[in-house]
Amino acid sequence: MHLAIIIPVYNESKVIKKVIADLPGKIKNIGKISTIIIDDGSTDKSGNILKNVIRKKENIYLLRHILNRGQGAAVQTGIDAAKKLEADIVVTFDGDGQHHAEDIAHLIQPILAGEADIVNGSRFKRKQKIPSVRRFYNFSANLITWAMSGFFLSDSQSGMKALNKKAIKEINIKANGYEFCTELIREASWYKFRIKEIPVHVSYSKYTMKKGQSFANGLTTIFKLVIRSLMK
Repeated sequence: MHLAIIIPVYNESKVIKKVIADLPGKIKNIGKISTIIIDDGSTDKSGNILKNVIRKKENIYLLRHILNRGQGAAVQTGIDAAKKLEADIVVTFDGDGQHHAEDIAHLIQPILAGEADIVNGSRFKRKQKIPSVRRFYNFSANLITWAMSGFFLSDSQSGMKALNKKAIKEINIKANGYEFCTELIREASWYKFRIKEIPVHVSYSKYTMKKGQSFANGLTTIFKLVIRSLMK
């Protein structure tokens, strides 16, 4: 079994080395693992750090967007690379340090068991501290995702997802920004893919709060989702 982990990176020089270093020891007995890192036009030292990291590790690939295109575009670049590597399962994993690598093994279990084509890692299916602004934004996006896809998920905007080979082949993300999460679910509905949610851990800090969805860009994402829903 070949697992590809996709990590979008934009100006994560403070944490990206640790994020990548934590992966191998937390993922065991899975098979071949490839790490696909997309430097999405970083303007800090992320590019140099990533170049040094890949020199010391096997099965790690670094791709780069010349300009910052957004999370959705970076994830699709990673999916395209995973297709070329003939990966059996893809896992998306944020580069800001909020996700926990040990959750990856649990995330892919429903796919290995043949129970799902896409597994959504939910921050809201376990008790943990999540800022109110994130809860508000996510619930609003959940409603729009439900209206667009027919799937009501507890965490439609989760950056941690797993896709099986069938989903890897068919999913084609056109949204460049954070709204790609909803587009992916809508694509899943179109292809009648089975979706399952499992709880995952999340760690918020001042750093991750600055890097992720703020109230302002959360509203922007919701606005984009509404426009997309009206266009369908």
